[in-house]
Amino acid sequence: MKKILKWLGIGLLVLIVGLFIAGWIISEPLPEGEAGPEAEALAEKVLSAINQPAWDSTHYVRWNFADRHQYTWDRDRKLVQVEWPENRVILPTENHLQGMAWENGTQLDDKKATKKLNKAWEYFCNDSFWFIAPEKVFDPGTSRKTVALEDGSKGLLITYSSGGTTPGDSYLWILDKDGLPVKWKMWVSLLPIGGLEATWADWEKLPTGAKVATFHEIGSYQLRISEIQAGKHWKDIGESEDPFAPLF
Repeated sequence: MKKILKWLGIGLLVLIVGLFIAGWIISEPLPEGEAGPEAEALAEKVLSAINQPAWDSTHYVRWNFADRHQYTWDRDRKLVQVEWPENRVILPTENHLQGMAWENGTQLDDKKATKKLNKAWEYFCNDSFWFIAPEKVFDPGTSRKTVALEDGSKGLLITYSSGGTTPGDSYLWILDKDGLPVKWKMWVSLLPIGGLEATWADWEKLPTGAKVATFHEIGSYQLRISEIQAGKHWKDIGESEDPFAPLF
């Protein structure tokens, strides 16, 4: 048995080393890009393509992320409800530790609540980014550069120096002729491969007029966003009462 465990341990180590080597071989370096008016104009084109003014009037959004997490987001009051099996959390997006958490319908307090609030915040930062990243090209702490692509067009490189849970990540947007994202390449701290591609597809127009991509493909992995509702009031997304009332 000891020999078997020893060889299993060696095999696992070889696999891990092999994956890192493969990632190092196929990784692309982060392009330098060029900052300036052209990059700013290209970012504005993205906002026009997704109808940014309509986003500004979209006060409430609800969506299902990959059949794992459900969100109800009050963008006007900066509040979000995060739900996953047996769990419900409501929290302010500007200070998530001031939120409230329930497990199996029972409100949690102290350390248990803090753990749920931190977990919900991590979920929200990741999942909302896959939902509305094009809207965030001018967020505080971002820089914008153009990158020349092989087909002669220009991509938009966005780097986030702050915000979320993984500041320092960069994304190279590949756009169609109207500025609507088609895919991006990622240089993120959580992935060992630089330049990994993910599609932005199956765009839908919300009732407010804003546009969102509902499907992403990353290699053989597929991620779908579904059950999207949007409006100017919680009643517009099917709520019979204010879901954030307990905070007040």
